Amino acid sequence: MRATRFFISTLKEAPADAEIVSHKLMMRAGMIKRLGSGIYNYMPMGLRVIRKVENIVREEMNRSNAIEMLMPVVQPAELWQETGRWDKMGPELMRVKDRHGREYAIQPTSEEVITDVVRSEIKSYRQLPLNFYHIQTKFRDERRPRFGLMRGREFTMKDAYSFDRNVDGLKQSYQVMFDAYTRIFTRFGLEFRAVAADNGAIGGSGSHEFHVIADTGEDAIVYCPSSDYAANMEAAEAVAPSGERAAASAALTKTATPGKAKCEDVAELLAIPLTSTVKSIVLTVETEEKGALHKQVWLLLLRGDHELNEIKVSKIPGLANNRFATEDEIVEHFGTRPGYLGPINTSLPVKIVADRTVAMMSDFVCGANEADFHFTGANWGRDLPEAQVADLRNVVAGDASPDGKGVLAIQRGIEVGHVFQLGTSYSESMKATFLDENGKPQFLQMGCYGIGVTRILGAAIEQNFDDKGIIWPTAIAPFEVVLCPMGMDKSEAVKEQVESLYAALLAAGVDVILDDRGQRPGAMFADWELIGVPHRIVIGDRGLKDGMLEYQGRRDTEATAVAVPDMLSFILAKLAGK
Repeated sequence: MRATRFFISTLKEAPADAEIVSHKLMMRAGMIKRLGSGIYNYMPMGLRVIRKVENIVREEMNRSNAIEMLMPVVQPAELWQETGRWDKMGPELMRVKDRHGREYAIQPTSEEVITDVVRSEIKSYRQLPLNFYHIQTKFRDERRPRFGLMRGREFTMKDAYSFDRNVDGLKQSYQVMFDAYTRIFTRFGLEFRAVAADNGAIGGSGSHEFHVIADTGEDAIVYCPSSDYAANMEAAEAVAPSGERAAASAALTKTATPGKAKCEDVAELLAIPLTSTVKSIVLTVETEEKGALHKQVWLLLLRGDHELNEIKVSKIPGLANNRFATEDEIVEHFGTRPGYLGPINTSLPVKIVADRTVAMMSDFVCGANEADFHFTGANWGRDLPEAQVADLRNVVAGDASPDGKGVLAIQRGIEVGHVFQLGTSYSESMKATFLDENGKPQFLQMGCYGIGVTRILGAAIEQNFDDKGIIWPTAIAPFEVVLCPMGMDKSEAVKEQVESLYAALLAAGVDVILDDRGQRPGAMFADWELIGVPHRIVIGDRGLKDGMLEYQGRRDTEATAVAVPDMLSFILAKLAGK
């Protein structure tokens, strides 16, 4: 490719609405151009990266025996109504009507469509296992689109769907996809981590997320440096403290804490560690019983320095559909407003759940259910009954690893892939069955596997950039090598050498661009450093007089002189990672 035959449009400054590094650099490098809120044109430079990402994904999906197809962007509402997701998805699901008033969804994902395809095509166990995938435009009507391709409304995703006879088959298909994802992200040249995850709204049983490691990542990844344990914050288990609970050593005392409604303020007033305090979180669950609305109030107890994990709470029996209690409900059940709540002497009965850490505490401080007062020296069994115990909190760095092989650490990451064991949640609701060996109908076991193709670009940049611009891994760079001739229009020697090297690189299969725009060296170099091409070769009269060319990798601080006859083999070795 010659630069004069390509479209290059760089900016010195990012638009004002660009917030994070990847958004700013992609806009400045001319890779994307905003069309509307959360909607972007993929410009030629950016599209080259997308196609390289797609090619790697496609190669590894095909290698794993997944079969490519293409499902439509617009999907009939009836399919989504069968699974109940037409209502469950909420406003993120873009709904449209055709001229006849029929409703459709602009797809954010394709579980319903692929299940509809398979239920009409798969009749016998002999046709299984199967795995279909496609790479297609998706749309999610984000409340607040931001961060460029990281959280846009329109994006490209690869989604795959496996179908098996039984759970064992599903687990095998899941492992095949897990391994394929590991190869994909390794080939991208990105530092990543696979973590156990919660299935969320998509349903099913087990799942893993694939995160690109980046300090600017939105997600907290929990892992054990001395073992293979890894999970996202939602799924990471906080194990109970080891050993026995200490015996009570202090009397229960009602202590004045005027104006101190937060655990931090109470701890400071009483000159005690924050870890000796217990905070109260009140939830309400509403159920309909015999036509009447019934409310159950729950009190959750966490150590003062810990944070509630709402995903874990929602999995406690009876708390699936909880909400935070209103102030009126709190006053009714505790006799006071929030800030002084506790499990001792509530006005009305409440269900109490203590976090594992709280269940092991003794002589702790909690609210006295009276404004401006707390109890000190509270103890389980003596001052209040032993409570239901559950894992309620987010883990923190230094917690014991659930596998018993060390302590936990936390790093930031950007989710770019997710694999799910769906089971029969969709096949049951859509009556997708097959006949087993005995001729009996059985529900298909499904798996679902997604990669955010366009999100990979943003994640890769968040992990690979400097003050000059993007630093693409070679495998997904828009071009592998850029040739930068000095005065090509004025020097026959430079022109002859650059054309010769250009032809040799093309013949060797190198994705190379020749910058023949005639720009000054400073502007030329600045463009390619911003765009992030990983390998640069400079050809100039000064070097040619000594029989040398100049090579500089995008991460290199200095250039390397390479003899003219050796440059082809030198660059091929660099591309091979040698």
